[in-house]
Amino acid sequence: MSEIDDLVAKIVQQIGGTEAADQTTATPTSTATQTQHAALSKQDYPLYSKHPELVHSPSGKALNDITLDNVLNDDIKANDLRITPDTLRMQGEVANDAGRDAVQRNFQRAAELTSIPDDRLLEMYNALRPYRSTKAELLAISAELKDKYHAPVNAGWFAEAADYYESRKKLKGDN
Repeated sequence: MSEIDDLVAKIVQQIGGTEAADQTTATPTSTATQTQHAALSKQDYPLYSKHPELVHSPSGKALNDITLDNVLNDDIKANDLRITPDTLRMQGEVANDAGRDAVQRNFQRAAELTSIPDDRLLEMYNALRPYRSTKAELLAISAELKDKYHAPVNAGWFAEAADYYESRKKLKGDN
């Protein structure tokens, strides 16, 4: 992940970002998020109460639109109750500023996973159980994550798991 962070920091530095240029790890955010807010800090926690204007549903509904009346009127759908990748990345910024870089990385992984259908995501995680997958199957999931879902952090995680399971004899057929 540090290679990705370093690359993002270099890009930000080249386009004129001064704050990120000094950091060794950068938090990638979408262009939409970058234009909506300045850098967030631990004082911005919790986002929903300190910056409700930044929190929205995947369909774009504002946080204050999600009310019981709107749910009962069927103006709010199940998809409106899901978290967005932008919100997860912003939470990561807050965690990073609080010195919780591991939590920031978890938010980054979670942000990547929001684009994957739930049933496919469960299949992927089941493939990570010991003795469930071959190395080729885990590497295929890694490629799918990278190429289809643009989830490089999670793709790296599956590739690392494939190597680890191989070294520990935890692949399908090893038991």
